[in-house]
Amino acid sequence: MSSSTAEVSIEQENKALVSEFMEVFSRGDVEAILSFLAPTATWWVGGTIEGISGTKNKEEFGAMLSGLSATTKTGAIALKPLAFTAEGERVAVETESYSEMSNGKVYNNLYHFVFIVRDGKIHEVKEYLDTEHTRAVFLG
Repeated sequence: MSSSTAEVSIEQENKALVSEFMEVFSRGDVEAILSFLAPTATWWVGGTIEGISGTKNKEEFGAMLSGLSATTKTGAIALKPLAFTAEGERVAVETESYSEMSNGKVYNNLYHFVFIVRDGKIHEVKEYLDTEHTRAVFLG
């Protein structure tokens, strides 16, 4: 079985898209962030944090991002991917975030994201994180 080294697998393409998405996310440009999402995309955040947890559509996710970004000194939460695993349209990413907050606290969380990517757009995201740290920094 021979394979051309010029061929790029769908998994490689999807990992590259998610990596680029995280770079753009780290700059805090909400409009640019949303451009990666399909029109019907959903974003789910684990836990029971009012205003953050649960499932949001693209518009609701953008509003949440704008609100969260406004609480940071730089207007952004930096995301650093630590490890990727991809299979078909699914990309799983272990990630670390960092942001200095306007309230003097530091937001430094660990995540596991699961992205569903189709036709070059993110269609679904599940975000697992340390909700107690998030609650303490954003609501404490």
